[in-house]
Amino acid sequence: MSAQEPSTPAAERVIAGRYRLQHVLGNGSMGTVWAAYDEFLHRKVAVKEMLLPPGIPAGEADALRERTLREARAIAVLSHPNVVTLHDIARQDGEPFVVMELVPSRSLAEVVRQQGPLELDQAITVADAVAAALEAAHRAGITHRDVKPGNVLVGDSGQIKLTDFGIARNVAETTMTSTGIMLGSPAFISPEVASGQQVTPAADLWSLGATLFSVLEGRPPYDADDDPLATVTEVVHGEVPRPSAAGVLEPVIAGLMVKDPAARMPLTEVRRRLRPLVADLDAVTFPHLEVPRPAPMRPTMPKPKRVDPPADTPLAADPGPLPFMTGPTERPAPPREHVPGPRGGLAIAVVGLVAFLLFALSTVGGFALTRVAGGQPLVPAPVQVDGPSPTTTASLPPMSEVTDNAEIAAGGTGGAFAITIPQDWQHFVEQRLAVMTLPASVVHHWVSRDGSQELSVQRYPRYSSGSDIKPYLDMLEKTQPGYRKPGLTTSLNGVTGFTNPQQFVYRTDDNGGPQVRSNDRQQRSYLVATLPKDRDLWVVTLATATQEEGGSLPNKLFTTVTASFRVTA
Repeated sequence: MSAQEPSTPAAERVIAGRYRLQHVLGNGSMGTVWAAYDEFLHRKVAVKEMLLPPGIPAGEADALRERTLREARAIAVLSHPNVVTLHDIARQDGEPFVVMELVPSRSLAEVVRQQGPLELDQAITVADAVAAALEAAHRAGITHRDVKPGNVLVGDSGQIKLTDFGIARNVAETTMTSTGIMLGSPAFISPEVASGQQVTPAADLWSLGATLFSVLEGRPPYDADDDPLATVTEVVHGEVPRPSAAGVLEPVIAGLMVKDPAARMPLTEVRRRLRPLVADLDAVTFPHLEVPRPAPMRPTMPKPKRVDPPADTPLAADPGPLPFMTGPTERPAPPREHVPGPRGGLAIAVVGLVAFLLFALSTVGGFALTRVAGGQPLVPAPVQVDGPSPTTTASLPPMSEVTDNAEIAAGGTGGAFAITIPQDWQHFVEQRLAVMTLPASVVHHWVSRDGSQELSVQRYPRYSSGSDIKPYLDMLEKTQPGYRKPGLTTSLNGVTGFTNPQQFVYRTDDNGGPQVRSNDRQQRSYLVATLPKDRDLWVVTLATATQEEGGSLPNKLFTTVTASFRVTA
């Protein structure tokens, strides 16, 4: 496939017999992003196409395909209002095409280039949205590795979305080898990435700070006359610049842009500081942003054709940032409404009203009669959730015991533990700084393959409150978005070796910022066991979607995991 734009008109190209390409949204060194139309579901989508340079060796081509597959894997496990949604991975002529949500938007880099530096309230909105997106990514074990203004989209409604996970890598995946390639944008990469050290989620924290610096100052924090090598040298060896127009965001940016990765402000603290600022903002902080829209295309039904089964070769590569729209502005005309003539209109309305009333009465009456005949009240009693209750109806996935250590980076002893977890869940470790009255801690995460559930073991060494968990509950209330604890804290039975073990459930409602529609918000439930032992507080948590909270499998999994947990040293 040539590196040049395909010569076939977009209207004549249909990918996988389904996605009709309309026009180019953007080009990158690795490929093209198209505005397209899904002929099956009748919706607009963005299609990301890899373009291989002519004469590229087979090994490098496979590496590019792996990048595209990695991007798809990264986004597929994320479900968050501030992350672009992956719809499908399609094949055409043996090459993969990533099909994604089409966001009518401009990149943040383009907004700043056209309108100048952001106002402070706009930057606060961006900071909270990108921090929320990164929090979801890190929770799934994904490090973005290229956070910058060009990869932040501002929608026509003001909604903020993080995109282009093309160089993102799951911490549980095998690291791919490469030579002479630096992943990330020099002006925004962290010092440890610039110097070739191991990449951790802390790299995204630096890049978030550099992005906020850039959009407020109108220039990147490091840019040595557009010389990438000189810029990288400044990132590694130069002084950390301080913004002059950041206002209340200055301490946040300063806390993120710290050369020591372990000393950077964690995302939970970033969002805790931003929460009261976001609450004071207007609903729309980008009111004058005009986003071009593509010309409408009437859907056509392609002839059915035979689709060969997918090959076993790995999927494909990364074209570059996606999917902001740059096409002509035109909205499709609304469908013409049929207006009935003056004669017969009233009769039709009366017949429709009578039919509706008969249907409503029969439906409601049938429901009431059924419940009364069964000896049940008309309105079911509300269910009170006091804590996870085990059931035995669901089958657990294959489980195995693992042993590990939860030592904090600052030093200390102890922290060895054992726990039984699902065998195929992906594991990563996070160091957290002290928050409020709680000391620095270590968190071991295990994330399910589909990203819907997460188990974690957190250790607070030298916890000063003994078996009193109120400081921990206070921290949750202050740091978790939309925190709500609907039930009681109860004693945890079946667990030995701890002082006053307790359990409770809390819920969060992450609405993704003031511009996000209410049906796009992310609601999570957390089944928590607090396990004080000696001078440490251990916390075992199962996170799941709120709609799954009452299911038998999460409760059974939580009970099994907590019963298996023990401190070994």
